Amino acid sequence: MSLEKILTSDVLITSKTNLKGEIIYANEDFLTYSDYKIDEILYKPHSIMRHPDMPRTVFKYLWDNIQLKKEVFAFVKNKTKYNDYYWVFANVTASCDTNGNILDYYSVRRKPKPEAIKTIEEIYKILLRKEKDEGVKSGIEELDKIVKSYGMTYNELMMKIQK
Repeated sequence: MSLEKILTSDVLITSKTNLKGEIIYANEDFLTYSDYKIDEILYKPHSIMRHPDMPRTVFKYLWDNIQLKKEVFAFVKNKTKYNDYYWVFANVTASCDTNGNILDYYSVRRKPKPEAIKTIEEIYKILLRKEKDEGVKSGIEELDKIVKSYGMTYNELMMKIQK
């Protein structure tokens, strides 16, 4: 049985990935909550932390947007080395050189509000069902419908849920 690890309010989990999504930096909070040692994760795909409850749709949306140099906020359920889990409210951005070329991706994750998790779990259940039945493309369309139903942008919705 997996256990939930709950972040304290002072935690800032930070990491950087290269353009292929491989971890090139992780801070102590990252290592503490994930149960990994730095040499176990360097140059490994960040997806090793992907929890099966997470819709692939969310990661597709995230990658599509950060590759366009757009900042993205997302609620993410991560899996630890020992198959426990923890929720984060993530902010992901591209780091660019002086010519605007993407060098890497930087993410800061903090403790999400408990009420936010309840809301996002319901949304993620809908997305997971859609993906299972019709694939990720349909998941993206469903996410778009959900966001539009609130009359705001994706990031605005994520920030509203976290408030």
